[in-house]
Amino acid sequence: MNVRRRLIPTAALASATVLGLTALTACSSSGADDKDGKLDVVASFYPMQYLAEQIGGDHVSVTNLTEPGQEPHDLDIPAKQRGQLEESDVALYLKGLQPAVDAAIDQSGIETKVDAASLTSMEKHGTEVGGHADEHDEHDEHGEEGHEGHGHGHSHEGSDPHIWLDPVKYAEVAEGVGKALEKADPDHASTYKKNTAKLVKKLDGLNKRFEDGLKNTKAPAPKVFITTHAAFGYLAERYGLTEEAISGLDPEGEPSAKRVKDLQKMAKADGVTTVFYETLVSDETAKTLAKDAGLKTDVLDPIEGITGKSRGDDYIEVMDSNLQALRKALGTK
Repeated sequence: MNVRRRLIPTAALASATVLGLTALTACSSSGADDKDGKLDVVASFYPMQYLAEQIGGDHVSVTNLTEPGQEPHDLDIPAKQRGQLEESDVALYLKGLQPAVDAAIDQSGIETKVDAASLTSMEKHGTEVGGHADEHDEHDEHGEEGHEGHGHGHSHEGSDPHIWLDPVKYAEVAEGVGKALEKADPDHASTYKKNTAKLVKKLDGLNKRFEDGLKNTKAPAPKVFITTHAAFGYLAERYGLTEEAISGLDPEGEPSAKRVKDLQKMAKADGVTTVFYETLVSDETAKTLAKDAGLKTDVLDPIEGITGKSRGDDYIEVMDSNLQALRKALGTK
């Protein structure tokens, strides 16, 4: 028995203005005017930190609000971090992922506030996503399998915040961040521009590796993979895969007994070999499902933070590890 998949168009937000720069507040012309001469950037969690460091280079000092190993979705902002926020020149965050961060940044007096979600198109994803590209997406050649969007409870009309796991969308965000830093610190604009171009080139290369690596697999359509929570919707759509999540967009969500049973049946019908779990949340449910269904387990990292358990030292390395894990699970030809 196969689980039916209905084709429902993805909900994208109204088109952002060019690179969403209207999301920025008025920027200081003096830019990096602190005693160390660097632009103080506060990043909400690792994918934002990575962008700030790669693009800002030696001209920025980056503080990450989310500690390594901390699950970012439920982050609280204590008084000390609120103080750090107030002293920063730039806040780089992803609205809808961390409600406490959204509120703290909204209430802060930071001059430049960059919402990564405004720099690319957002979509709604539920527990199942796959193979259907957004109508605004240039890559509309991917398969015809659809998904049912159940939404996320915070903002952007219930959109899925995990845009950084699609290298193409992440590159769009990188370009917007680069423009923001140029505007906030015009004295070093040429460096930010150069570093942005270099990072976008790296992300283009990563996208090409995923396209080539997942093109030909032994797995029958719809190329299903099972994860603990629905973090890989954008990645699935980009490369014509179908993600089936045990829980929804919230990594702490508890699946129903019916959901687990449906996944077991679907895994058998679709030839699924592997249940993926993450490094920052409990692997108990994934391992129980895998054991009951006679499946293997492996790590698919949503890269919400880099720890000693991460399969790589930075975003690119961990994404390449994710690619290898997917290739192994789907059986590349």
